[in-house]
Amino acid sequence: MGYKVAVVGATGNVGREMLDILDERGFPADEVLAVASRRSQGTEVSFGDRTLKVQALENVDFSKVDIALMSAGGAVSKEWAPKIAAAGAVVIDNSSQWRMDPDVPLIVPEVNADAIVGFRKKGIIANPNCSTAQLVVALKPIHDRAGIRRAVVATYQSVSGAGKDAMDELFEQTRAVFVSDPVEAKKFPKRIAFNLIPHIDVFMDDGFTKEEWKMTAETKKILDPKIKLTATCVRVPVFVSHSESVNLELERPLSADEAREILREAPGCLVVDKREPGGYITPLEATGEDATYISRLREDPTVENGLAMWIVADNLRKGAALNAVQIAEVLVNRKLIESRAAA
Repeated sequence: MGYKVAVVGATGNVGREMLDILDERGFPADEVLAVASRRSQGTEVSFGDRTLKVQALENVDFSKVDIALMSAGGAVSKEWAPKIAAAGAVVIDNSSQWRMDPDVPLIVPEVNADAIVGFRKKGIIANPNCSTAQLVVALKPIHDRAGIRRAVVATYQSVSGAGKDAMDELFEQTRAVFVSDPVEAKKFPKRIAFNLIPHIDVFMDDGFTKEEWKMTAETKKILDPKIKLTATCVRVPVFVSHSESVNLELERPLSADEAREILREAPGCLVVDKREPGGYITPLEATGEDATYISRLREDPTVENGLAMWIVADNLRKGAALNAVQIAEVLVNRKLIESRAAA
């Protein structure tokens, strides 16, 4: 018997991607439910060659669901994740609500899959922030070999990370610029078309934004609390895929050639690094792909054991939907849960 899976937030960018990835990867589900808010009830969404009708969240009997993939925002998750878990389903949550809860494992399967056993405490597993997910996939093999003392990260994050309204705003503003119409900023504090905005999430008292804090705190929880990390997170006029410029200070020497070979063998990583025009990955090429791409590997002579790299991944996939499905696959493959229908 297969599993019964509910995708909560099925009408959003990430929810739709979750449905696509469940189908693409042949996840062993006998039944998949598309779930969203009451206002979306009856809406149709695609699941492979089938069409699912969206059910309202409050109408779903989660006592018959094995896994709930949630991407409905922090407020919904705060209210509903404990209820769903109490009904017996394992919740894999994409919001920031549970990530730093010490009783909730924060999982990137290529990096810390063994920590997943902690889900039994609350029945909830957290997905990291999209920019953190791709970062730790690339950092893990480097850290294992040479130890990362300090990381300085600058992100170039696509508008899809802020939702469908943000993607629409980039499209509408771009069109307005070309036809000389007034450009209106709604989702973002400044115009995003043909511009960069060094501000993602709210500002904190120390001057960093919450997005920057998330990258630091989550990297420490997933990878190693001893790593010192500082980030500047920037929104760029790209529809999908996040890019990151990363500068590392390592505990032990590691050449760029050695790093390249390590990363080529690492799970989830794909190295595209030719020192010639076009010999690197851009967000456009990463979109729709599962891998975390690494390019521009080079030694940094300004610090002891310095290494620099460029990391790109599809934020809707590895940064969110794919990672959530991979977590569900770990639960199944390690026999940490069983289908309640089979039981």
